[in-house]
Amino acid sequence: MATPTGHHRRGELREFLMSRRAKVSPADAGLPAGGGRRRTPGLRREEVAVLAGVGVSWYQWLEQGRDITVSPQVLDSVSRVLKLTSVERRHLYVLAGLNPPALAVAPGDQDMCDGLKRLIDTWMPFPAHIMDAYWNIVLYNDAASTVLGMRPDIVQNCLVSFFTDPVYKARARQWEKIAAVVVAQFRAACWEFPDDDGFRAVVEQARELSPEFAALWERRDIRPGGQLQKELEHPVVGTLRFESTQLRVPARPDLAIVLHTPLPGTGTAERLEWLSSPEGRRGSMYPLAG
Repeated sequence: MATPTGHHRRGELREFLMSRRAKVSPADAGLPAGGGRRRTPGLRREEVAVLAGVGVSWYQWLEQGRDITVSPQVLDSVSRVLKLTSVERRHLYVLAGLNPPALAVAPGDQDMCDGLKRLIDTWMPFPAHIMDAYWNIVLYNDAASTVLGMRPDIVQNCLVSFFTDPVYKARARQWEKIAAVVVAQFRAACWEFPDDDGFRAVVEQARELSPEFAALWERRDIRPGGQLQKELEHPVVGTLRFESTQLRVPARPDLAIVLHTPLPGTGTAERLEWLSSPEGRRGSMYPLAG
């Protein structure tokens, strides 16, 4: 028996497929110009079926929103014929009741880094950085350099540098406790893409450089990325307490923005304000000292 939710989803599936089919002309689909007058714009149902390599009746049932079994392979073929974008293909999966594929970056969104850089620069004087899916460092603001020790001469990967950068390890209080959470979060990120060799490469590098990472990795703990409280001992301004939050931009699923927010009542915000002032900069001749 169909549930109200399932009925609504299949109704939306019908309307969505019809609207996408109407946008693709026979010429766009590579079909030869035929004689006679077409009654509707776009492709006919039978044309979509033939081009996708599925039965005409099956495609008609799909577009009618009937409760039928679909496979990812068939939906990918339909997506190709209808020239769906990555977000449209993902939407089709959801409407068909399947687990959606990962969202790819659309060509028009590739140049978003300038806007994201403005975002983390506006977050000053609090630390902020941007990392890719493998936790490689993409961008960071001045506070991330001064407080977290991000700099060009370290390994440009947040996971590897967490375990290998002596400056950060010297500053981080309860480093061992945070390390277990960091590894569990990276394992969760890995298993969103279990066949991706890029994650394996980062893990192997961290294994080679850090016995501590290797031991924690073998525990197979898993935890989603989100918020994490950190306490650092800065050589100039003393104790700093943060809430580190990972944020994602749907249009750039390959990137994560990590913002460090001072915990209220700890004096962290005031210390960071001073550290970024001209007086504070003069007092931080060697900001990366452990």
